[in-house]
Amino acid sequence: MTEENDQRHREKMAKKKASRDKMMARKTGARGVVIVHTGAGKGKSTAAFGMAIRCVGHGMKVGIVQFIKGAWDTAERRVMEGFGDLVTFRAMGEGFTWETQDRARDVAAAARAWDLAAAMLADPDYKMVILDEINVALRYDYLPLDKVLDAVKARPEGQHAVLTGRNALPPLIEAADLVTEMTMVKHPFKDGIKAQAGVEF
Repeated sequence: MTEENDQRHREKMAKKKASRDKMMARKTGARGVVIVHTGAGKGKSTAAFGMAIRCVGHGMKVGIVQFIKGAWDTAERRVMEGFGDLVTFRAMGEGFTWETQDRARDVAAAARAWDLAAAMLADPDYKMVILDEINVALRYDYLPLDKVLDAVKARPEGQHAVLTGRNALPPLIEAADLVTEMTMVKHPFKDGIKAQAGVEF
Protein backbone atom coordinates (compact mmCIF):
# COMPACT_ATOMS: atom_id res chain seq x y z
CA MET A 1 0.00 0.00 0.00
CA THR A 2 2.83 2.41 0.82
CA GLU A 3 4.52 1.81 -2.56
CA GLU A 4 1.21 2.46 -4.34
CA ASN A 5 0.70 5.70 -2.35
CA ASP A 6 4.26 6.77 -3.14
CA GLN A 7 3.69 6.14 -6.87
CA ARG A 8 0.43 8.15 -6.84
CA HIS A 9 2.19 10.98 -5.00
CA ARG A 10 5.05 11.02 -7.55
CA GLU A 11 2.59 11.15 -10.47
CA LYS A 12 0.59 13.93 -8.83
CA MET A 13 3.71 15.98 -8.11
CA ALA A 14 5.05 15.41 -11.65
CA LYS A 15 1.81 16.83 -13.10
CA LYS A 16 1.95 19.73 -10.68
CA LYS A 17 5.58 20.46 -11.59
CA ALA A 18 4.83 20.36 -15.33
CA SER A 19 1.94 22.80 -14.85
CA ARG A 20 4.06 25.08 -12.66
CA ASP A 21 7.01 25.02 -15.09
CA LYS A 22 4.67 25.97 -17.95
CA MET A 23 3.26 28.89 -15.94
CA MET A 24 6.72 30.08 -14.87
CA ALA A 25 8.02 29.99 -18.45
CA ARG A 26 5.52 32.75 -19.30
CA LYS A 27 6.79 34.99 -16.47
CA THR A 28 9.71 36.73 -18.10
CA GLY A 29 9.21 40.41 -17.22
CA ALA A 30 11.23 42.25 -14.59
CA ARG A 31 10.77 45.80 -13.30
CA GLY A 32 10.65 47.73 -10.07
CA VAL A 33 7.44 47.06 -8.17
CA VAL A 34 5.33 48.97 -5.65
CA ILE A 35 4.62 46.90 -2.54
CA VAL A 36 2.12 47.79 0.18
CA HIS A 37 2.01 46.08 3.57
CA THR A 38 -1.12 47.05 5.48
CA GLY A 39 -3.68 45.66 7.91
CA ALA A 40 -4.21 45.50 11.65
CA GLY A 41 -1.86 42.58 12.22
CA LYS A 42 1.79 42.67 13.21
CA GLY A 43 4.59 42.20 10.72
CA LYS A 44 4.24 45.00 8.18
CA SER A 45 7.53 46.72 8.93
CA THR A 46 9.20 43.42 9.79
CA ALA A 47 8.37 42.04 6.34
CA ALA A 48 9.77 45.19 4.72
CA PHE A 49 13.02 44.87 6.71
CA GLY A 50 13.26 41.26 5.58
CA MET A 51 13.17 42.45 1.98
CA ALA A 52 15.83 45.04 2.81
CA ILE A 53 18.09 42.23 4.04
CA ARG A 54 17.48 40.36 0.79
CA CYS A 55 18.57 43.43 -1.16
CA VAL A 56 21.69 43.80 0.97
CA GLY A 57 22.45 40.14 0.33
CA HIS A 58 22.46 40.97 -3.39
CA GLY A 59 24.68 44.01 -2.85
CA MET A 60 21.79 46.39 -3.58
CA LYS A 61 21.48 49.79 -1.89
CA VAL A 62 18.39 50.34 0.30
CA GLY A 63 16.87 53.54 1.68
CA ILE A 64 14.57 53.38 4.71
CA VAL A 65 12.56 56.32 6.05
CA GLN A 66 10.39 55.86 9.13
CA PHE A 67 7.50 58.31 9.22
CA ILE A 68 6.04 57.65 12.69
CA LYS A 69 8.63 55.70 14.62
CA GLY A 70 11.67 57.59 15.72
CA ALA A 71 11.63 58.05 19.46
CA TRP A 72 12.49 54.38 20.15
CA ASP A 73 15.98 52.95 19.82
CA THR A 74 15.06 49.84 17.83
CA ALA A 75 17.16 46.78 17.13
CA GLU A 76 16.24 46.88 13.44
CA ARG A 77 17.72 50.35 13.12
CA ARG A 78 20.95 49.18 14.77
CA VAL A 79 21.18 46.16 12.48
CA MET A 80 20.39 48.10 9.31
CA GLU A 81 22.88 50.84 10.15
CA GLY A 82 25.52 48.12 10.47
CA PHE A 83 25.41 47.48 6.72
CA GLY A 84 27.36 50.68 6.04
CA ASP A 85 26.87 52.34 2.66
CA LEU A 86 24.35 49.72 1.50
CA VAL A 87 21.62 50.98 3.83
CA THR A 88 20.51 54.52 4.63
CA PHE A 89 18.15 54.37 7.64
CA ARG A 90 16.42 57.50 8.88
CA ALA A 91 13.92 57.42 11.75
CA MET A 92 12.16 60.74 11.19
CA GLY A 93 8.98 60.34 13.23
CA GLU A 94 8.13 61.94 16.54
CA GLY A 95 6.46 58.82 17.90
CA PHE A 96 2.87 57.65 17.78
CA THR A 97 0.30 60.36 17.15
CA TRP A 98 -1.44 59.78 20.47
CA GLU A 99 1.86 60.43 22.24
CA THR A 100 2.73 63.75 20.58
CA GLN A 101 -0.86 65.09 20.65
CA ASP A 102 0.41 67.91 18.45
CA ARG A 103 -0.85 67.77 14.87
CA ALA A 104 1.29 70.66 13.62
CA ARG A 105 4.41 68.94 14.98
CA ASP A 106 3.39 65.62 13.38
CA VAL A 107 2.73 67.29 10.01
CA ALA A 108 6.10 69.04 10.14
CA ALA A 109 7.88 65.77 10.98
CA ALA A 110 6.10 64.00 8.11
CA ALA A 111 7.09 66.80 5.71
CA ARG A 112 10.76 66.47 6.73
CA ALA A 113 10.57 62.70 6.32
CA TRP A 114 8.91 63.10 2.93
CA ASP A 115 11.64 65.42 1.64
CA LEU A 116 14.21 62.72 2.40
CA ALA A 117 12.00 59.93 1.02
CA ALA A 118 11.32 61.84 -2.22
CA ALA A 119 15.06 62.31 -2.73
CA MET A 120 15.62 58.56 -2.28
CA LEU A 121 12.78 57.71 -4.67
CA ALA A 122 14.43 59.92 -7.31
CA ASP A 123 17.90 58.41 -6.81
CA PRO A 124 18.69 55.46 -9.12
CA ASP A 125 21.41 54.26 -6.74
CA TYR A 126 18.68 53.03 -4.38
CA LYS A 127 17.30 49.71 -5.57
CA MET A 128 14.67 49.63 -2.81
CA VAL A 129 13.09 52.47 -0.84
CA ILE A 130 11.05 51.57 2.24
CA LEU A 131 8.58 54.18 3.47
CA ASP A 132 7.80 52.73 6.88
CA GLU A 133 4.45 53.76 8.41
CA ILE A 134 3.76 56.21 5.58
CA ASN A 135 0.22 54.82 5.35
CA VAL A 136 -0.45 56.24 8.82
CA ALA A 137 0.84 59.67 7.77
CA LEU A 138 -1.36 59.55 4.66
CA ARG A 139 -4.42 58.44 6.59
CA TYR A 140 -4.12 61.42 8.96
CA ASP A 141 -3.51 63.82 6.03
CA TYR A 142 -0.01 64.68 7.20
CA LEU A 143 1.08 64.33 3.56
CA PRO A 144 -0.75 64.88 0.26
CA LEU A 145 -1.49 61.50 -1.31
CA ASP A 146 -1.11 62.84 -4.87
CA LYS A 147 2.45 64.00 -4.19
CA VAL A 148 3.39 60.57 -2.79
CA LEU A 149 1.79 58.68 -5.68
CA ASP A 150 3.46 60.92 -8.26
CA ALA A 151 6.91 60.34 -6.74
CA VAL A 152 6.37 56.60 -6.42
CA LYS A 153 5.24 56.36 -10.06
CA ALA A 154 8.14 58.52 -11.31
CA ARG A 155 10.89 56.58 -9.51
CA PRO A 156 13.79 55.15 -11.58
CA GLU A 157 13.15 52.00 -13.56
CA GLY A 158 14.10 48.93 -11.53
CA GLN A 159 13.67 50.58 -8.15
CA HIS A 160 11.27 48.88 -5.72
CA ALA A 161 9.14 50.96 -3.33
CA VAL A 162 7.67 49.45 -0.15
CA LEU A 163 5.00 51.37 1.78
CA THR A 164 3.92 50.09 5.18
CA GLY A 165 1.33 50.92 7.81
CA ARG A 166 -2.29 50.30 8.69
CA ASN A 167 -5.20 51.63 6.67
CA ALA A 168 -3.55 52.00 3.27
CA LEU A 169 -5.71 54.34 1.19
CA PRO A 170 -7.59 52.82 -1.79
CA PRO A 171 -5.71 54.85 -4.46
CA LEU A 172 -2.41 53.57 -3.06
CA ILE A 173 -3.68 49.98 -3.09
CA GLU A 174 -4.83 50.50 -6.68
CA ALA A 175 -1.40 51.82 -7.72
CA ALA A 176 0.51 48.98 -6.06
CA ASP A 177 1.75 45.83 -7.78
CA LEU A 178 1.70 43.75 -4.61
CA VAL A 179 -0.53 44.31 -1.58
CA THR A 180 -0.41 42.19 1.56
CA GLU A 181 -2.87 42.70 4.39
CA MET A 182 -1.70 41.46 7.76
CA THR A 183 -4.64 40.11 9.75
CA MET A 184 -4.47 39.95 13.52
CA VAL A 185 -5.75 36.64 14.80
CA LYS A 186 -4.23 36.81 18.29
CA HIS A 187 -1.93 39.22 20.08
CA PRO A 188 -0.28 38.88 23.51
CA PHE A 189 -0.96 42.58 24.22
CA LYS A 190 -4.60 41.65 24.84
CA ASP A 191 -3.41 39.34 27.62
CA GLY A 192 -1.40 42.09 29.31
CA ILE A 193 1.94 41.28 27.70
CA LYS A 194 3.93 44.43 26.95
CA ALA A 195 6.02 45.12 23.85
CA GLN A 196 9.22 43.12 24.14
CA ALA A 197 12.75 43.30 22.78
CA GLY A 198 13.21 40.98 19.83
CA VAL A 199 9.48 40.82 19.09
CA GLU A 200 8.26 44.42 18.78
CA PHE A 201 11.54 46.35 18.71
